[in-house]
Amino acid sequence: MIDRELREEVIALAQDAAAAILGIYDSEFAVEHKDDDSPLTAADLAAHRCIVEGLARITPDIPVLSEESAHEVSTGERRGWNRLWLVDPLDGTREFVKRNGEFTVNIALIEDGVAVFGVVQAPVTGRLWYGGASLGASVREHGHEAPLRVRAPALAPLRVAASRSHRDARTQAFIDRMGEVEPVGLGSSLKFCRIAEGGLDVYPRFGPTSEWDTAAGQCVLEGAGGALFDPQGRPFRYNQRERILNGDFIALGDTALPWRDWVRESA
Repeated sequence: MIDRELREEVIALAQDAAAAILGIYDSEFAVEHKDDDSPLTAADLAAHRCIVEGLARITPDIPVLSEESAHEVSTGERRGWNRLWLVDPLDGTREFVKRNGEFTVNIALIEDGVAVFGVVQAPVTGRLWYGGASLGASVREHGHEAPLRVRAPALAPLRVAASRSHRDARTQAFIDRMGEVEPVGLGSSLKFCRIAEGGLDVYPRFGPTSEWDTAAGQCVLEGAGGALFDPQGRPFRYNQRERILNGDFIALGDTALPWRDWVRESA
């Protein structure tokens, strides 16, 4: 269970990582590429070190699975962890490289496969979201804090997280079934946070993401009354598979929306 002291320590780590990212964001930085062709910068690594070292200090008994060190952990070792921190030190590196500000720091606590607490920090704006299904959700910015609640009932036009110019066929079919919609382009886990704030209603994702891309955002979304599940309606779980890739998912603010009809017709 997350007590106030641990919550604040993790929030402070996310803020420290954001500061490390901004120190590089405002400079000339090199961009490398991993084996999967995804970009890697010094900011990813600086945030990674900040978070991993900090978590080892404050919760030495809980292992950390970070995007930047996951290759160092065997599947067997990872699957033996009942509790773990799931970390994306810089979610949205492509957005970071474009310098559009739409990237985040993601930290989530997983217990027996369930994402129970998460923090999402937006370095450029300083906005920070945190929460969990049993904890509620809140947003902090410039010394102010407010509780979060999804928009329910969600009324037309439904605001859907989707690229205006590049959509795969399944996503387009899903959106076509939704009726009157307002597409909103947004990077990283900010999409989950925007739903939690009531600024978006639906985020469909057909295609692979990694577990560290969704866990913290899921916590914030569920704390605000929303949900994240697969096309069969099963809640998202973590560290339960051989691979650390997620399947397709739908994130909703108003869970009364007829999402099953949209999935069925777009499958």
